[in-house]
This record gives sequence, C-alpha cells and structure tokens, in this order.
Amino acid sequence: MRGWFVLWTLLIMLLAVATPAHAEDGYELWLRHRPLPAPQAQALAARATSLVTTESDPRILNAADVLAAGVARLTGTAPYGHAKIVPAGAILIGTPASPRIAALKLPLHRAGEEGFVIRSAIVAGKSVTVIAANHDVGVLYGAFHYLRLAGAGDLPPRIDVVERPRVKLRVLNHWDNLDRHVERGYAGQSIWDWWRLPDVRNPRYVDYARANASIGVNGTVLNNVNAKADSLTAPYIAKAAAVADVLRPWGIRVYLSARFSAPVELGGLKTADPLDPAVRAWWRAKADEIYRAIPDFGGFLVKANSEGQPGPRDYQRSHADGANALAAAVAPHGGVVMWRAFVYAETDPEDRAKQAYTEFKPLDGKFADNVLVQVKNGAIDFQPREPFHPLFGAMPQTPLMLEFQITKEYLGFSTHLAYLGSLFAETLAADTFAKDKGSTVAKVIDGSLSGHQLSGIAGVANIGSDRNWSGSIFDQANWYAFGRLAWNPAADPRGIAAEWAQQTFTRDRAFVDPVVATMMRSRQAVVDYMTPLGLAHLMATGHHYGPGPWVSDLARPEWNPTYFHRADANGIGFDRTRTGSNAAAQYAAPVARRFADSALVGDDLLLWFHHVPWDRRMADGATLWETLVRRYDRGVAEVVAARRQWDVLRPHVDDERWRLSAANLQVQEREARWWRDASIAYFQSVNGRPLPAGSAPPAHDLSWYKAQRFPYAPGQGG
Repeated sequence: MRGWFVLWTLLIMLLAVATPAHAEDGYELWLRHRPLPAPQAQALAARATSLVTTESDPRILNAADVLAAGVARLTGTAPYGHAKIVPAGAILIGTPASPRIAALKLPLHRAGEEGFVIRSAIVAGKSVTVIAANHDVGVLYGAFHYLRLAGAGDLPPRIDVVERPRVKLRVLNHWDNLDRHVERGYAGQSIWDWWRLPDVRNPRYVDYARANASIGVNGTVLNNVNAKADSLTAPYIAKAAAVADVLRPWGIRVYLSARFSAPVELGGLKTADPLDPAVRAWWRAKADEIYRAIPDFGGFLVKANSEGQPGPRDYQRSHADGANALAAAVAPHGGVVMWRAFVYAETDPEDRAKQAYTEFKPLDGKFADNVLVQVKNGAIDFQPREPFHPLFGAMPQTPLMLEFQITKEYLGFSTHLAYLGSLFAETLAADTFAKDKGSTVAKVIDGSLSGHQLSGIAGVANIGSDRNWSGSIFDQANWYAFGRLAWNPAADPRGIAAEWAQQTFTRDRAFVDPVVATMMRSRQAVVDYMTPLGLAHLMATGHHYGPGPWVSDLARPEWNPTYFHRADANGIGFDRTRTGSNAAAQYAAPVARRFADSALVGDDLLLWFHHVPWDRRMADGATLWETLVRRYDRGVAEVVAARRQWDVLRPHVDDERWRLSAANLQVQEREARWWRDASIAYFQSVNGRPLPAGSAPPAHDLSWYKAQRFPYAPGQGG
C-alpha cells in the first residue's frame, strides 16, 4: 500500500507506554529507551512530531515502528500523531523510490547498499529530519542510529550523518545443536526450538532479530559448526525457512553449517570426494532445494578436517577443492561459502599454531570468488590474549573473514566480567605489514587492502534461552561491541562501552564513567589471573573451566597445557623463534623481527614467542618469576576493585540486575584467586623458587588443586 500515512496504532501505543511484564531483568538489552530529562525530552518531541513515509516494505515499516516506540519511550509521550502532509518536526524516512526523498538530492552515493543518511532538511517549507538510504535495510539501520543519538542526548540542532558498514557480511555463528544444547554456550539452551519449529515461532525470535538489526548484524548461522547432516534434510530446511521468515524483515539472512560428508550420510553416495561429479551434483541439488524454501539463503559455513570433522583431505583433496564444490552449488543463487581455517591435527606436531598457515597459505588465489576463508583472531583458539593470526595479510588473493568468539569459552564463561570490545579492537588494529605500515587486520578483512568486494566478520554467539540472553548483563556488552565493530572496525571500544552502558543502565556520568573504566580494564585482568605474559591454553581440558597447567597425559601433545607453556626448572614459554618452531617467521618481516626479539616483543606476548629463564631481568629490574607472580596478583586485585566499585554504584542500578552482577563478581573474585593460587603452586613446584616479597602463598597445596573435578561444567562438546 502506497500513499502518505502515519503509523499510529493502539498496539504501538501499548508497546510504548506499558510496563514490561518482567521488571529490569536484562531482557530489553540496550533497547530500553528510558525517558530523557525533561528539557531533552521536550526538544526531541518537538523534532519528532510525526513520521511520514510513502513506502510499505517490511523493513521500512519496522523502521517506522522502531522510531514510533523509541521516541515515545524517550519522550514519555504517546507515539506519533496523524498528519496528511509533512508537518514541522516530522521524521521523513525512505529510499529514492519515494519522490519526496528523491527530490532532496541527498548524498546517498556515500551510503552504499546498507548505509544511511540522517539530515536536517526543509520539506514543503517545514523543518524536518530525514532518514534515507538507497535500500530499505539502510532505513532500518538509520532508525536505530537516530535513536542511539537521541537516547544519549547527542542530537545537534542540525544533524548531518552519513554512515555505511565497512564489512559486507556481519554474521553471528550459533554453535547450537538440534537438541538445543549449545556448545560453548553459557546462557541456557539454544533459542531455536527445533522440535516445535516450523509451526511454533517463538516471539523471542523477533526480539532477537530487532536486537541484531540495531547493531547492524545482517546474518545468522543457525547451527553448530560441528554439524549434523540432518540439518540439510527437508524437515530441518523447513524449520530453517520458518526462522528465515521471521528474521528477513529485520535485514538478516540465515546460513547453515554443512557437514562435508552429507552426500554419503544423506545421499547414499559412496564418497564425498569434492571432485567426484556425483558429489558435486548432489550439492547442487541440495542447494536448489534450500533456495526453493529460503530464496535469500546466505550460504554454507563449513568446518572440515578439524577435531575429527570430515573434509576434503580425507580424499587427498585440498581445502580449496572442498570449498569450491560447495561454492559452485550456491553461486547461481548468489550464495557464499565460509570455509573455516581452524584446523589442527597431528600433521604439524612441531607447533599447533603453525598448521592453519601451513595448509592455507599455499592455496591463496585458488578459492572460488564466492568463498571466504574464515580465520580465528589468533592461531591457537580464542585465548584471553593471542597475537593476530599469521594468515591475515598472507593471503592477498583470498577474502578472509575474521572470526571472534563472543561467548567466553576461555574467559570465565558467563560469570566473569570480561569486556571483549578491547580484545576485538586490539586484533583489528594490529598491523600485519602485508603491504606496508598500516596494513591492519581491519583493512584485510574489510577488503580494502587487496581490493576484495566480498568481506566478512563472524562472532560465535553468546546467546541462549536465559531471560537476559547472555547469562549475565555484562556479557550483553560483548554482543553489542561485536556488532558495532563489525559495522566500523575502527570504532573506539571505550566509546562503544559507554554507548552500551548508557543504553543498558543509565546516562548518569557518575555511573557510566567508572563502569566503562572497569570494563576497559576487565579483559586485561582476566589475562593477568589466567594467562599472563603470553601464556596460553592453561585451562583444564574438555570443559576449559578453571586452571590445569599441570595436565600432560592426554593422547596428543597439543591437547596438553604443558605443551603450550613448556615450563621446566630453567624457564618457561614456547620458543617460536628460529631456535624453536620458527612460527614467528609466518608473519611479514617487520612483525617477525619484532616477535622474534625478546627485547622488542613486549611483555604481553613474551612467553608466546620465547622460552625465558626464570631469573631473566625485566625492564623494571624484577625477575621474570617475580613479574609473573605479580601479574597474577594484579589480576586478582583488579577483580576486588571491580567488586568494590559495583557496591558503590548500587544506587544507580535496579535491584535485580545489580544483584546478578554482584553475585557474578563474587564468583569471579573466588575463581580469580583459584586461578592465581593453582597456577603459582604448579609453577613453583617446577622451578622451586620462593614467592616475591608481599605475595601470599596459595591457599592449598598443589595436590588439592589437581584433585578438583567438574564433570558437568556447561558448554561441553557437540
């Protein structure tokens, strides 16, 4: 239906002014839109008297609903009033398909396919605010951005904003299984109720879609990378199609993780060899079947030849052979294949960190045009701190898709406060020197460094059926930060944290400033009490819960924490220089030289690249051993300070969310001490050195820490 109209309905009014059925429990995430102070509310109400559009695309209608409800909440008034013409103070939204928008000659060429323009303008002699885009989804993103500015009180008298995402595919990876178990999930069951789909479509799916659209996420992989072939059967395709129908009006495409051996398991073929004509025909037919059900299906995510998953190497074929077979199947429909570079096996026993580079670097330029190689931020596995992956900048002829883990598999699950915006930004800003200085990871993955049109970034979701979505309130910030940095990889993580805190809690600077400061220190605190000075993978095995630096009896060397820290009576750390595995040489020469020089690499990555004597003198004159212990102490002290700060901030926070976060901080302090004490007890048993003056001894002896067992820790396995 076309023609001028204003969105004014009883339903929207009720949504805007009704008291939520649940009190402040975190369900609303960062979309609470609580009333502004009276002067700001009055000013916004005067600038948002009504809403006008001539277009009826579902995404534009959703943008209108979002604006109507959001402005009503921010101003404490009813939604927009009726208007047959464009009145003063109206918000005019749309695309150039609207004559009103086209006549304004806005700089939409700068907005690209998904960006937007927000501008003060004169229409029919009246001062209005225009939210315009080349396509409907940009209008939706613009609506959310307008509310973000308005909610922070940051609307200037005359607004002129042009934004566009730097990365094309901004995708959440759900490691959700068909039985609703979430691998590495710490927030309840999967939100996808596969048993009841496609008939029952939980309203929560709409709220999920709205939240993702508000931060620019435009894709969702519905199922675990450790995939079951059943996900590609007709009943489950129908279920995925039902989810796609809900997400589509919010600009989100669905993707599926594909099991490489599906032609054998489902098709009855004798092989899954990607060069076999029958196998390629099976994948083409399967892609056609999926696209008949989901016309805008995004494509496949594939984990192959890693951790026991089948793949092309089972048939003496390369990763490019495997990826290209699936890419050919989805290419006629505009689909893509995201082929994960997370591979490790016994084929590179010298250093697990080298394997992905060894397997993928020779394949640069051999992947089809619609393939992205999806690379984790570091070469091991989502550790609290890793150097950037050496593949970034090493495959200029191949689009690389960065993979972050939003869920905190190695950073304390959902109970530890660890703001990952700083981790994400650290990786994105890392300079690969692939071409010259300034060849950052961000420029690699947004395609600008090598001129790729296809670009992407993925985040392993921390979303579950818990009422607060993420298991804790502060873990919501990592979902938010992922979306904002996926949209703009150069964004400031501190500014993002402030945005989130303002929208999630309160605009009061007496709250926001100290909370943001705590958030910005939190990831380093976790590094300090878990894996200081470049140590890695010291977690207990399987569930990755708690410390296990002593574990050394697992079947494969690279499964053992002792493999990674290599502590002995003389020193500690993994030698990745020429005298060791020489993994440093996988980086561009300027980076390799810095990493290989223990005087230049820096304290944060020292033990990642070097085996260092316990008595080595650090820059401040302390020994390595003294510095290591003091880092553990520093991490615990930061958590103690965070708890005290949260106590002080209690008057600014509703009781339910304050209590949950306070309880989590209590758990974190206890477990930070556990990590500190267990690690020191073990390393002291190896080196026999006394603790530095002022450092307390562990609370228990080493045997006590080794005896701890957690067979039912959440998030294990697939």
